[in-house]
Amino acid sequence: MDRTERFYRIELLIKSRGGVSFETLQAELEVSRATLKRDLQYLRDRMDAPIVYDRFDNAYRFEAQGEGASPAATAHELPGVWFNEAEIHALLTMHQLIAGLDAGGVLGRHLQPLLDKLHGMLGTSEGESRELLRRVRVISPARRPVPSKWFELVGSALLKRERLEMLYFTRARRSESQREVSPQRLTYYRNTWYLDAWCHRSEGLRRFALDAVRSVRVLPARAKDVALKTVQAELDGGYGIFSGKALQTATLRFSAEAAQWVAAEEWHPQQSLRWLEDGQLEMKLPFTDPTELAMDLLRHGPQVQVLAPAALVKLVAQQARDTAALYV
Repeated sequence: MDRTERFYRIELLIKSRGGVSFETLQAELEVSRATLKRDLQYLRDRMDAPIVYDRFDNAYRFEAQGEGASPAATAHELPGVWFNEAEIHALLTMHQLIAGLDAGGVLGRHLQPLLDKLHGMLGTSEGESRELLRRVRVISPARRPVPSKWFELVGSALLKRERLEMLYFTRARRSESQREVSPQRLTYYRNTWYLDAWCHRSEGLRRFALDAVRSVRVLPARAKDVALKTVQAELDGGYGIFSGKALQTATLRFSAEAAQWVAAEEWHPQQSLRWLEDGQLEMKLPFTDPTELAMDLLRHGPQVQVLAPAALVKLVAQQARDTAALYV
């Protein structure tokens, strides 16, 4: 629980109970005595919260404002609090994901209370929340929506550990196939939902794009459990969404101009960067399937050169030639 959340929690506890002891606040917030003392002092001095200590009841309460007013009736609202980058991105992304679901679908109705709660977290009033949503945008280009009925069935089977029978469209082969799978994990990557599952037809872990699912049926059989560490090891090792066990290392060299941006980017958790004497940047990162990596490299055009492995060099060079041929 971060400090901003603690501030709202302290106010909520005092408002709802009228008075709360120091020990109760400390237990509810799960913080040290020193941290709680700093939070109370900050609320008084910087947020103008009329929090007082009642020695008779050994409790913190709001000081009564006005003649005849009770402490519990004191009105006080925390002012709008700005969020750090991670917090605001998480809140707005969650808001966008939930709001983007089919409003008439079952899942949308289930998540409406969470959406209402997010509105409350984004501002102390409905007007403030709307103003923040109007002033700050999270853009999701090339989003591929998933029908809410499929999403709900997959999510339910994931939690209940049930198997699924899916009619799945493989875009590369332009064909449909029937799959029996044991769901292991849902992944949201680049504005697209994926299901990481054990495929009983191929007897291995596979990743399925949920927008390519044509139909889903829950089966009565118990799902095969695969340790999440195994799922992570097999599906998360290489660059991008494509999976595989055979890890290779790509060596890339970015121009001095592109390096100013690329140096601040994380392409992969295990990447390594090395500045060269001429201002260029060398990046090394693991990958399994070159498809997505090649697409991202071509986006940088002549600002990046693939040095290794030879197969990746050949692939990117051929795709660059094919692209150039369209404009001859």
